[in-house]
Amino acid sequence: MTENSEPSEGRGGSPVSTALAVLRCFSVDEPLLGVTEIAARVGMHKSSASRVLATLESEDLVERDPASRRYRLGLGIIAMAGPLLADLDVRRAAIPVLRGLTERTGETSALLLWSGHEAVAVEQVPSPHQVKHTTPLGTRYATALSSSVQVFLAAMPAESARALVADGTVALSDADDAGLGAYAARLAEAAERGYAVNYGETAPDEVGVSAPVRDHRGEVVAAVLVSAPRFRISEAQLAGLGEECAGAAAEVTRRLGGNPSD
Repeated sequence: MTENSEPSEGRGGSPVSTALAVLRCFSVDEPLLGVTEIAARVGMHKSSASRVLATLESEDLVERDPASRRYRLGLGIIAMAGPLLADLDVRRAAIPVLRGLTERTGETSALLLWSGHEAVAVEQVPSPHQVKHTTPLGTRYATALSSSVQVFLAAMPAESARALVADGTVALSDADDAGLGAYAARLAEAAERGYAVNYGETAPDEVGVSAPVRDHRGEVVAAVLVSAPRFRISEAQLAGLGEECAGAAAEVTRRLGGNPSD
């Protein structure tokens, strides 16, 4: 290659790998990039980067921001990923994460889905301890103080969650106006913290913490639960357990194409 010649492709060698390298330049932190920035990152001349971007733009894989004239990912990316996102099973995405969560905490981890009025256990990795809490798959939870139920209700519009509790669909012993108000505040606190807690409130010898899993649309589609015997988890240890659970839920969210910060 002479000094004045320019490479037709980036570091990857082939047009396909070059195009992929260009697409991978974009991120949540840097959604908008100019041609010069992209060329520098991929390792190609600006004119070559412009040609690649023009091709990607013609396929709706990138688009120009009207104000800055910089590039961002286009809706064609979503169209391509649609079949995968539709087929991606949350259980399949969660299993390796649950295994890691149980290894780190030493306690049982589980995945729960929302049926519309109760949380249903669909996957579980038991604790290696001889004394542990496990849940048969298919077990349903419709008690307001269950940590998984709190996660799902906290994701709903406040009036919808209140209605489920007020009409008894989700059981709460103190369901008068004062009790409903206190419960609404508890749900808001759980949403702000990133995980919900049940410290012996539904079963005196059991502790549960749960965190929300979101899909690529930002909607809560599942809850990750860690359950343990109460004698093994002090109140001082709850925050650490909750953070581990929230971290695992965030990882499942990422595996589903979602953004944990949603």
